[in-house]
Amino acid sequence: MELKRVVVTGLGALTPIGNNLQEYWQGLVNGVSGAAGITKFDPSKFKTQFACEVKNFDIANFIDRKEARKMDEFAQYAMVVADEAIKHSNLDIEKVDPDRAGVIWGAGIGGITTFQNEIINYAKGDGTPRFNPFFIPKMIADIASGLISIKYGFRGPNFTTVSACASSTNALIDAYNYIRLGKADIIISGGSEAAINEAGVAGFNALKALSTRNDSPETASRPFDKDRDGFVLGEGAGCIILEEYEHAKARGANIIAELAGAGLSADAYHITAPHPEGFGARKVMENALEDAGMDSSEIDYINVHGTSTPLGDVAEAQAILGVFGDNAYKLNISSTKSMTGHLLGAAGAIEAIASIMAVVEGIVPPTINHFTDDPQFDPNLNFTFNKAQKREVRAALSNTFGFGGHNASVIFKKFED
Repeated sequence: MELKRVVVTGLGALTPIGNNLQEYWQGLVNGVSGAAGITKFDPSKFKTQFACEVKNFDIANFIDRKEARKMDEFAQYAMVVADEAIKHSNLDIEKVDPDRAGVIWGAGIGGITTFQNEIINYAKGDGTPRFNPFFIPKMIADIASGLISIKYGFRGPNFTTVSACASSTNALIDAYNYIRLGKADIIISGGSEAAINEAGVAGFNALKALSTRNDSPETASRPFDKDRDGFVLGEGAGCIILEEYEHAKARGANIIAELAGAGLSADAYHITAPHPEGFGARKVMENALEDAGMDSSEIDYINVHGTSTPLGDVAEAQAILGVFGDNAYKLNISSTKSMTGHLLGAAGAIEAIASIMAVVEGIVPPTINHFTDDPQFDPNLNFTFNKAQKREVRAALSNTFGFGGHNASVIFKKFED
């Protein structure tokens, strides 16, 4: 069968460096760090006392407080970015066939703050099981896609993908496949996460995954730097409206970019560590290029997973050299996690948005916080250190890799009618 074309018609973002799409993009271009001391709880006894929190955000500006209390923050964030993306797409909900419109969302953890707080309250009590009646629907990871579909009346494909840090990229890939197979006309896709709490920080500390650079939070996320010591936990959400090309054209939509290809793979190696030679990372990029029918020379920018961990950054750089060969030296590479921190299940969504905007604007956002070269990295690779670079970006590839060895990559390219 002939596969349909899939295009991007709307974007929405809520991040540690900007509470909407334009603020987020300006934060990226200007190299803003979203890291600061944690305000959501007292972190004084924790090994890591900082994170990339969403700032100056009041859910009451978007959702009635009574309704918001029925949602964990990760679901609140999802509702906010979905609304922004739909408005950005100029989509008239009344003219959409609800049976041909769906929601596919990503969340690596879901309502972890709700879960934590309910258990704490129970433990402090007299043993009587007094739980919030919304405990379960607030906690479950799939509730965000359900809430979005309820609000807009979309009755098409509806579910949530869970693959740790690759979750929202997996969501985008599933949405892409449903549309190009003719199973849907339009899908709201993306991801959200809100895991900056005692359990989230302590859990990642126990894994020795987080930076402990408490004396300088704003410079703690330093991908590809010799002194990197772990990632910085982030929170927020990103939403992308994916639409079948003919459907978008018929309604006169402003087509932003085209989702050209996607790849999936597994490391099949370790629960948290990447394959040391980057086999899974290499395979997922090769799969994405093959799916798009593109040569490696057609990619101008890679938004890397680039978490600022000692092992992960090395494996990904090796994989890029393995896939791109001499073309690797013509690429711009950057890790926007240096600014936003790691949004876990929402990382793929906001990094896909960064990739799309790089294609649209012809600007590659930087990898900030580079101070010391690491001899483990080829010095001829362009990691776009510390300052954004202007260049034509015909196509951008975005990588996300999750605990468990889950790898997902997507390619966005300039739209041509």
